[in-house]
Amino acid sequence: MQRRAVTAVLAAATLLLTAGCSSGDGLDPDIGRSTSPGGAESGASASASEGAAEEAPPAKGSVKVVRTVTEGLKTPWGLAPLPEGGLLVSSRDEGTITLVDEKTGKQTEVGSVPGVAPGGEGGLMGLALSPTYASDHMVYAYFTSDSDNRVVRMQYDAKRPAGERLGAPDTVFRGIPKGTNHNGGRIAFGPDKMLYVGTGETYVTELAQDKKSTGGKILRLTPEGEPAPGNPFGSPVYSYGHRNVQGLAWDSKQRLFASEFGQDTWDELNHIKPGGNYGWPDVEGKSDDSRYESPVDQWSTDEASPSGIAYAKGSVWMAGLRGKRLWRIPLKGTQESAEPQAFLEGDYGRLRTVVAAGGGKLWLVTSETDGRGTPGGKDDRILELRVT
Repeated sequence: MQRRAVTAVLAAATLLLTAGCSSGDGLDPDIGRSTSPGGAESGASASASEGAAEEAPPAKGSVKVVRTVTEGLKTPWGLAPLPEGGLLVSSRDEGTITLVDEKTGKQTEVGSVPGVAPGGEGGLMGLALSPTYASDHMVYAYFTSDSDNRVVRMQYDAKRPAGERLGAPDTVFRGIPKGTNHNGGRIAFGPDKMLYVGTGETYVTELAQDKKSTGGKILRLTPEGEPAPGNPFGSPVYSYGHRNVQGLAWDSKQRLFASEFGQDTWDELNHIKPGGNYGWPDVEGKSDDSRYESPVDQWSTDEASPSGIAYAKGSVWMAGLRGKRLWRIPLKGTQESAEPQAFLEGDYGRLRTVVAAGGGKLWLVTSETDGRGTPGGKDDRILELRVT
């Protein structure tokens, strides 16, 4: 495969990458305490030598589709499992959030999010629960409005009637550039209880390298929307030089990984370092230019077009949209420890979101109704997977 040939040539350079900080919209239950902002190790001390001391998962893994949890969803995007049971799912184009009973598959619309202006790849996207959800019942959402992309939070009250369970949205962060495409949209709370936000450059490529812009970035915020303490530039920006960040996940050592769309050649899985420059638009895929961080791995755009990612059983699991497959990337430290494997290739169409649920269990959300799915294809569904 062409991708592997490139990887082999650059393997020596890849080993020099430093270590850094979980799951799509939820945290792996084995994640421990963070030692620095975002859980990433500071400086060059956390290098490949650290990875050498870590145990790698088996070179080959497995995926079993346990069941279809529910189907008939419309443009599902974000997924947030509730601690009391149930899965909150956002509809990008409908601007609604639905509660799915993970045992019966029953769907209950809990409410609409005011201000959502769907269009192209924009609309109601990522969901995340407050790190203090047990006491405040706050649900965070990323959406496209008439003027920007923004993050809001709403109180969720399960005791209220269906359709009326969301409180009025409180805007946490606004002003993220919007466009027809490349709106980012993934949000997740990290092990440090800070809010991480993946954004896109909306086809205005120069935004990605502009550290004053929030486009083409990973942002790190307090739950109230302020720049998080310890951010590398004293601003909301945590890393830059991204094209369109679609997935966020931390491993068991609290190192952050992110997936993003390439343009015509390479999609990427990156290990994210505070202040790291990931190259776009100057670099797509791996590079020997020391100014830019090279990806953990790269895929041709027809193999991946990656969206959500999750960490489970020592591997990053990456959902592919155009690729219509689920990738397993086994890790040792911040390097892949074996050849990535593709599962479910073409079985369920476009795959949007994957969330770890502990013990090798994943929730997987399809994306056939997003306007780019198979003509005449089935409505979207949530699958329960068991992985090794």
